[in-house]
Amino acid sequence: MSDTNQKAIDIKQEKFNIVGIDEKGAEKINRESITYWQDAWRRFKENKVSMGAAILLLTIILFTIVGPIISGHDYQFMDTDIKNQLPSTEHWFGTDNMGRDLFSRVSIGGRTSIVIGISCAFIVMIIGSIYGGLAGYLGGTIDDIMMRIVEIIGSVPYLVLIILLQLILGDGLIPLIVAMTVVAWGGTARMVRGQVLQLKEQEFVLAEQALGASTARIIAKHLLPNTLALILVQVSFKVPQYIFSEAFLSYIGLGVKPPETSWGALASAAQPNLMFYPYQLFFPSIFIALTMLSFTLMGDGLTDALDPKLRK
Repeated sequence: MSDTNQKAIDIKQEKFNIVGIDEKGAEKINRESITYWQDAWRRFKENKVSMGAAILLLTIILFTIVGPIISGHDYQFMDTDIKNQLPSTEHWFGTDNMGRDLFSRVSIGGRTSIVIGISCAFIVMIIGSIYGGLAGYLGGTIDDIMMRIVEIIGSVPYLVLIILLQLILGDGLIPLIVAMTVVAWGGTARMVRGQVLQLKEQEFVLAEQALGASTARIIAKHLLPNTLALILVQVSFKVPQYIFSEAFLSYIGLGVKPPETSWGALASAAQPNLMFYPYQLFFPSIFIALTMLSFTLMGDGLTDALDPKLRK
């Protein structure tokens, strides 16, 4: 005991520095307070790959909007005298086997493919979010029944259903979107249900129930907004899936029908001439690949930006 006291006595005061108090800086705010979404945008901007993908995607969308205007050619105008021409100053992407300008057709086809991809993704997210939110919040027997319905719908063969719906509804953009989304929301419903099962045990939900809030209000005002970040990330991954699905369906003749076109339809039309005119397949294919890559990289960036655990 005496040794310990002796060691304590041996510690001299000059070995310590007195830290003063900066009274002027006591009220200083080191960093401005920002909201969750402002912080998510800040983190997304710091991800150079995701920002590059977003810029590339905006460039592709701009191309689909102004492409026919700057080319000066109607995408449906046929001139057999100039069919299968190589890319030139007059026709930047060349012409197809009917003499139509490929630059205009690729840009118009991009409108169709992107609209289908975004529309299908949002329809699936809306239906899946509402259905999964109800199943997760109500729970019990209702949850079991609703999930069994999802499993039954998900077991229906995708291509068979699309063929049947197109026979019933006819050809066109709207029937194609309906056919692609009518059974595709099951995965989203399961994802949202899992999140809601966790959230409904939180104190703020109990407080709303104690105040007499209805089931619809709790789901719409509290549960679904708290799953919004996850839903947005899923949308960014669903869009390229539907763009590729539309391209595949158009490639096998089940997608967009003439005189309308899409990237998949252009690739299908160019396939027989691949050995002789490969450029006709190259341009729609490269735009499909770049668009899918852009959405996927943006989805990776959103996953990190919207993760509350990574917030600084």
